Amino acid sequence: MIKKINRLEDIIIGKLLVVVTLIVFAEVIARFVFNTGIHWAQEATLLLSAWMVLLGCAWAVREKSHICVDALLDRLPQGVRRYVVLFSVVVALIYSGMFGYSSWIYVSKLKMIGIPLEDIDIPKWVAVSGLLAGFAMLAIRLLELAWEVWKGDADSFHKHREVDFDENELNNGKGGDA
Repeated sequence: MIKKINRLEDIIIGKLLVVVTLIVFAEVIARFVFNTGIHWAQEATLLLSAWMVLLGCAWAVREKSHICVDALLDRLPQGVRRYVVLFSVVVALIYSGMFGYSSWIYVSKLKMIGIPLEDIDIPKWVAVSGLLAGFAMLAIRLLELAWEVWKGDADSFHKHREVDFDENELNNGKGGDA
């Protein structure tokens, strides 16, 4: 089941990227070749980009490529490190929960009011429901990460450390001079 969710997440993010790229390309052609514009392009790209960013945060946690400052974490003993990472995940879950709850209130009020977008004829609550999807997926990915850390399969928010890359480059004789 989780593999299907992962695949669906990849497909959605990829399609969002393609659609945003095509809309921006069409807008550039319309403006500079035909001296006109697509009146809904800016609103569409803004909303689609927001969906992409929100789902991308969850994807980054899943792929363990999320931003993580681990200079202090690397100096901690493995046992302590595990609990610090778990604490970090709990803080991130609280953050995600607060924003998810606030997003629920926001989307609910937009649905109750029933206003459409300015340039596209769809209800605004539908367009901004990406907030709910993004924070829900982020919470799911954080829970997965917490489980992996608890089992000992992961020890951070990301797989690769910059220190590892520097050491590999030095060992291979490819280290650069500053």
